[in-house]
Amino acid sequence: MANPHVPRDDERDNPYHVSQASRIYFLPNLMTAGNLFCGFAAVIRCVQANFIVRYTDTGGIPPDATAYFKQAVWLIFGAMAFDALDGRLARMGGRESLFGAEFDSLADVVSFGLAPALMVFFLILSPTQGYPMFREIGWLLAFIYLLCAAIRLARFNVITHPLLERDEKNAGNKDFVGLPVPAAAGTVAALVLFLLELARHDRSLQSWALGLPVLLVLIAVLMVSTVRYPSGKQIDLQTRTNLVTFLLILGVAATVVVFKEYGMLGVCLGYIFYGLGRHFRRRGVTA
Repeated sequence: MANPHVPRDDERDNPYHVSQASRIYFLPNLMTAGNLFCGFAAVIRCVQANFIVRYTDTGGIPPDATAYFKQAVWLIFGAMAFDALDGRLARMGGRESLFGAEFDSLADVVSFGLAPALMVFFLILSPTQGYPMFREIGWLLAFIYLLCAAIRLARFNVITHPLLERDEKNAGNKDFVGLPVPAAAGTVAALVLFLLELARHDRSLQSWALGLPVLLVLIAVLMVSTVRYPSGKQIDLQTRTNLVTFLLILGVAATVVVFKEYGMLGVCLGYIFYGLGRHFRRRGVTA
């Protein structure tokens, strides 16, 4: 029987050689597995909540369904935390691989594509909620979000491929091209948390129904747009900041903790419109 191939030194030092690209590094991929688990659990919770809503004739969202939807929201936020950790652990340990990048994207499709799309369809655009005009197209709007999320992830893998030739003009630019998928999913999750808080105070969701599909489509379009968003990859333990910025960040964090239903949505929408405002400001300067 032939001896297994032993990588040469040049192969061992090249993370993109076929013998190294498929290696599974434990800690980064464990974080990715945690991301996928959270996304899968969020999907299950959305389905369970929808079952209760449809078969409980209460004229609103039953408490059990509300609890399931909230669990799905926190699971999506948990997936965001795992997603942030896997890349940082890989970069810190010098263990980036093509396998890890592909595994991460597949997990992201579930956690930040499928789970938010189902949540939006079941809670916001389902036949039991909102205006009748959205009851027949709710599935389509949710699919548009899922489609744009998948396209965004595929494009990210292509433009960040290490063997792709770089545009010298943007070689050092760390910004994301298009709204990041985790940020899009976080906005949807924060929006659902906000709506559940309104429903808890016996406020009808119908007053929000006209604006929600518009916001969902805007998020979907921004994911596949060329609007640049800050990535935060340059922030590490050595990053310095001034006192005013530090206090501002602490204030925002405290607001999110105390008023989480409103603070999280405010932060997510602020990130979205910050990128839009910066994009149009730059276009105005270069015009």
